[in-house]
Amino acid sequence: MGLFIAQLLTGLANAGALFMVASGLSLIFGVTRIVNFAHGSFYMIGAYVGYTLMQVLPGAVGFWGAILLAGLAVGLLGMIVEMLVLRPVYRAPELFQLVATFGVILVIQDLALMIWGPEDLLGPRAPGLRGVVFILGEPIPKYDIALLVITPFVALGLWYLITKTRLGILVRAATQDREMVGALGVNQAWLFTGVFALGTALAGLGGALQLPKGGADLMMDFNILTAVFVVVVIGGMGSLPGAYLAAVIISVLNVFGVTYLPQSTLVLMFVVMVLVLMIRPYGLFGREEVAGEHGQVGEPERPIKPAGLQVRLLVAAGVAALAALPLYGSSFSQVLATDILIFCLFAASLHFLLGLGGLVSFGHAAYFGGGAYVAALMVTHAQSPMELAFVLAPIGAGLAALLIGWVCLRLTGVYFAMLTLAFAQLIWSLVFQWGDVTGGDDGLVNIWPAEWLNDTTIFFYFALILSVGGMLALRHVAHSPFGYALRAARDSARQAEATGINTKRVQLLAFGFAGMIAGLAGGLFVFSKGSVFPNELEIARSFDALIVVFLGGVKTLAGGLVGGAFFKGVEEVLVRFEYWRLALGLLIIGVVILAPDGIVGSLRKAGERLGLLRQTEDQK
Repeated sequence: MGLFIAQLLTGLANAGALFMVASGLSLIFGVTRIVNFAHGSFYMIGAYVGYTLMQVLPGAVGFWGAILLAGLAVGLLGMIVEMLVLRPVYRAPELFQLVATFGVILVIQDLALMIWGPEDLLGPRAPGLRGVVFILGEPIPKYDIALLVITPFVALGLWYLITKTRLGILVRAATQDREMVGALGVNQAWLFTGVFALGTALAGLGGALQLPKGGADLMMDFNILTAVFVVVVIGGMGSLPGAYLAAVIISVLNVFGVTYLPQSTLVLMFVVMVLVLMIRPYGLFGREEVAGEHGQVGEPERPIKPAGLQVRLLVAAGVAALAALPLYGSSFSQVLATDILIFCLFAASLHFLLGLGGLVSFGHAAYFGGGAYVAALMVTHAQSPMELAFVLAPIGAGLAALLIGWVCLRLTGVYFAMLTLAFAQLIWSLVFQWGDVTGGDDGLVNIWPAEWLNDTTIFFYFALILSVGGMLALRHVAHSPFGYALRAARDSARQAEATGINTKRVQLLAFGFAGMIAGLAGGLFVFSKGSVFPNELEIARSFDALIVVFLGGVKTLAGGLVGGAFFKGVEEVLVRFEYWRLALGLLIIGVVILAPDGIVGSLRKAGERLGLLRQTEDQK
């Protein structure tokens, strides 16, 4: 019984910091509708700032004062980020802001590296709270007891702010209908800024509070981000009581999981999220997201038409120049071009889902990495020839996508996106822990192509043909009756159903087709590298593809291709420098602000203004 109580209290203490960070993210999303990927970065900065202040402020007053000041400092930083980075893109297409927050992640990571260095910083002990107390014979850290006391006061303060103050009334009103709040004369810009500052201050406060438990390091942002998103989704987007309850559930279950079922800790929270969303599709205390409820800002989307003669000739010239690369390029340039082609094919498959179907998947890497592992497993364990393994890669990925899509398409919006992430994480965990079959963290190696492809130039042409062929297949489907039905389901499911379109079936088939193309890219990848590791299934791989789709342009069929080539090419150049993340982050933020329609969309508009393209030209 004593051990049970000790574990329960530890879980509740861990839930405190998690709730503070999650409540901030929930507030930000509820009002601004921003999916803030950078929220974990503010948590990390809170820890670093708190550590620095604790070194100069003396005693207990200095310790707790440092925590409060860290929260205020991070809130000020959040205000600056919102005004300089996010405010200019509020009029951009939905979810485009997340690209800007990804750029913020990269910038903050390198700034933290420059200021505090690469070494982990050990957090100081709280004055007067060193050591443990014994409850039923089991030791409980005194600081955990302090967190158990602090968290309810923070929650009570937030409750009072949201329910009893004018700001809280405006926040609740904006959560329900922000357009109406604007129509009543409320300055939405300053409301958004204030909410963003409050949300980031809570993240910074949570980061500073955990210092005595875990210190500060450069991986804190990524380590907390996924858990925070899971908590917010389980609780219901925009719901503070839901965030608190979900934080308690996840933290307590994780503590017990570590003790009784250690292997479950990697996926436990995702299993809980899947179960909750199957029963309550919008979280424990969330409400249904109605399509178009918050108003799509920006200009209406123009119909996508087949490319004109000029564009086709330009594309043909580009492919011809690429095909001639072995004549004037080195072996390294061919390898690099192969990598870019594979990544562009992967990104194009996600763009098919996102741009045409409006299906934002956070777990698309499951099909890329899944295809790679299918091919690798066939070669390693079945001694299959490369040709058969390669054919089975997209088939296996497509079947997995159909199965996952059948479950996930019950939901919409952020809940759909997070459910796809949950399944991707489950697949990653299976691969990571099933070491006897998948090699675990060591991966599978010596997965080389057949002898007739065992040459850099020949494999380059092989990848070129299949990558271009895959992209043409995506484009052909986009312009087929199926593609128009998919766009109809995206724009208005109710009207599409009224015309006789089975929207769920169309979306499911699109999900499977996109997964198959991603699996094709994965098959090319494993034979180009000769190996595959679990990181190809990680969330970061999905986010990379998501970012390049938005950079290229969601409302263009070439968005994934151009965005992928741009991202990979720039990354290859910048990684040679020490602070390459800072440069890449600033570049991404610059593109987001200056080209809110994406690279292709902005180039199209420039061509129309210069008279190079007609206004009726397609959004290619």
